[in-house]
Amino acid sequence: MKDNRELVLKVTKEIIIKFIETGRISPSSFNEIFHTVYEAINETLKDKTEKNIKE
Repeated sequence: MKDNRELVLKVTKEIIIKFIETGRISPSSFNEIFHTVYEAINETLKDKTEKNIKE
């Protein structure tokens, strides 16, 4: 589980950095956007993991 959290955190960080670099979000909205992106990636990873376990 620790590996999955680290993966989600790294992917989220990279996405947020790209959003800031392209001007899509500002550093002041970082907290809200980071949480939203993190949850979306985490849920996607859970869904994929659960599907692989069932197969």
